Amino acid sequence: MVNDNVLQTAWYVGGYVSRKLKSLEWGSKVVTQFSEYVRTHEPMLKGFGRRNIYNMVKFYEEYSSLEFLNSMKQFVPDKFVQFPTAQIENSKFPKQEATQSQHDEIVQAETAQMPKILTLTTFTNHITILHLCNSMEQRLFYMLYANRERLKAKELERCISTDAFSSLLGAKSNLSKGLLSQYPQAPMLFKDTVFLDFLDLPAKHSEKKLRDGILSHMRQFILELGKDFLFVDQEYELKVGASTFKADLLFFHRGLQALVAIELKKTKFHPRDLGQLEFYLEALDRDVRRSNENPSIGIILCPEADRVVVEYAMSRSLSPTMVAEYKRQLIPKEKMQALLDEYCSFLEKDGRK
Repeated sequence: MVNDNVLQTAWYVGGYVSRKLKSLEWGSKVVTQFSEYVRTHEPMLKGFGRRNIYNMVKFYEEYSSLEFLNSMKQFVPDKFVQFPTAQIENSKFPKQEATQSQHDEIVQAETAQMPKILTLTTFTNHITILHLCNSMEQRLFYMLYANRERLKAKELERCISTDAFSSLLGAKSNLSKGLLSQYPQAPMLFKDTVFLDFLDLPAKHSEKKLRDGILSHMRQFILELGKDFLFVDQEYELKVGASTFKADLLFFHRGLQALVAIELKKTKFHPRDLGQLEFYLEALDRDVRRSNENPSIGIILCPEADRVVVEYAMSRSLSPTMVAEYKRQLIPKEKMQALLDEYCSFLEKDGRK
């Protein structure tokens, strides 16, 4: 509710100032004076610095545009398209005789109502999205993704810089038939690329150095994977017969209610890696998995993978497995805007369960 009030305030103030600037009634100097007036007469009212007022203007202008409204109606489920009727209260703004008419004008109901989808995340997150994303499809995706993953501003900024949009919405040939069969939602939950720039790994590094780095930066690593991952243990022992094997990293996925074993590789993916991982999953399902949990999932995390080789390896695998690549540095990628509809359809279906 607090967030909704903040957004409504930003929407109406942004619309008011936008119209004044476009009608040439105001110049940038008046915006500065307006900011100073609010801070002087209502010092407890935060967020009315000059820069933030212009952020409100951008917020209003971008999200009241026909381009955004058309994109929203095209891609987003109906439950996010409705317009809330909330209005900001007169008491939020200072009143003096000389400026009474201006302030009354601000708080009147506007013809352009704020789209409901904007209430999914905070105003701070919206400003991050507006400044870092160019296409409307990207902006819609990150609103939904920030809501689903409960992202704070810094976390959202990183997800945008690591291009979660393309990583989640790209064509997925890196998922096994078993994973797609048992977990149809997997393509929208597991990234095919994760960025480990925070580890400062050298070009040549051992699997131990990779694992130790992840353990030392577990919070950042989980943000890369997704917040539903809960860390269980490293080098998790699996006793089979008279032998003991060790899974590099073991997690539990809250949304899927399943154990997730991650095998770390310092070299390019090889099909033999898949056999080792499937063996670990069999041991987890037989000896570790609880009766209320779903079949265990396996991820091979490697620095490089030939997509054709991966596709061949995955095509006959009935175990829920996948191959993901890790990058040591942030690498910009081409955006895939047309696939937003797929993600939104997934959210709509997921919300009905």
